[in-house]
Amino acid sequence: MARFGDGLAVGPDLSSAAVTAVEEALAPLSAAPDLVCVFISGEDPDEIEAAAHGAALAAGPAVMIGCSGAGVIGAGRGVEETGAVSAWAAVLPDARIDPFRLETLRSDDRLIVVGMPEGQDDDVVGVLLTDPYSFPVDAFVERSDDALPGLPLVGGLAEGSGPGTVRLFIDGEVHSDGAVGVVIGGSVAAATLVSQGARPIGPDMVVTRAEENVLYELAGTPALEKLEEIVVGLPDDEQEMAGRGLLIGVAMDEYADEHEHGDFLVRGVVGADTENGAIAIGDVVDVGRTVRFQVRDAGAAEEDLAALLERFDMAPVEGALLFSCNGRGKSMFPDSDHDAKVLDRAFGPAGVGGFFAAGEIGPVSGRNHVHGFTASILAFGRSGERA
Repeated sequence: MARFGDGLAVGPDLSSAAVTAVEEALAPLSAAPDLVCVFISGEDPDEIEAAAHGAALAAGPAVMIGCSGAGVIGAGRGVEETGAVSAWAAVLPDARIDPFRLETLRSDDRLIVVGMPEGQDDDVVGVLLTDPYSFPVDAFVERSDDALPGLPLVGGLAEGSGPGTVRLFIDGEVHSDGAVGVVIGGSVAAATLVSQGARPIGPDMVVTRAEENVLYELAGTPALEKLEEIVVGLPDDEQEMAGRGLLIGVAMDEYADEHEHGDFLVRGVVGADTENGAIAIGDVVDVGRTVRFQVRDAGAAEEDLAALLERFDMAPVEGALLFSCNGRGKSMFPDSDHDAKVLDRAFGPAGVGGFFAAGEIGPVSGRNHVHGFTASILAFGRSGERA
């Protein structure tokens, strides 16, 4: 008997699919679950809400969280563009599971997030699911290290067709705004991994002049001139990738001798100014930081995920949650199953569940960030061990 299970059901009747998926996830368990996660893909928010209520009844007294998504992952598969429900269940008898519901209050000219549990010494990891239309997820996640030092957050932005259409689930309740999640503490072995799906190109460079998110000089050369120099020297296929969407990685460890896969926080290059030779990127970078340009395609994404999993130091993995970008399914790979299959090969017979998110949450080099085009993973090992 297992401590983790996953289930998947596809079909237009989401309420029926939800019960089926939860029952499948519970079937192999050695005991009643302590945590159940349910993810639902569908066009009608009311049908998703009804399905979530059905899933909560099927899950019994376990803590249950979940959300609507662009697609779902379970039973070794990914499903997009059709009604489907995935469920993931975990037996964590020695863990403390604290569910939470986050709301935002306006105070003068700023938003205040309320509802996060007070941190405890034995906190291990948090799972966070958010409504991207109403919740300040970027600011909350970037500042979470100050409020909850040392607590890694993993999760994703739920999917909907506009404000008010996202559905978030927690313990039988369904919400259309804010965020939900759990903090897991106590005796539990858990580890995180974020695959940003990008391949470095060109050399490492020190930022020698910058202001906010605009880079003026790299290694003493105008940033745009340096970029053009690097792109011209690339093979034809990588030049084509750079033309479709260039990225930049900010090194998270300035003291490393070399920076390779997983050593950068990857952000987009969002603009260029030919008059002053500057480039704008999707983050603020200080002078003195090391950066390296990056490209992304299916091959780079697969290589990055496989390389990170090969270095993953938790064995055996008994269960995992996978939050994969909605741009990593059929729009990047031949089918929706890619990330689920890679985890299946790496982890073996582990219960894996998750969904295709509109943005992913996960730590890089010990700090929490919101990402795009990533696969963010929370893996669980043998009970009583911590990674």
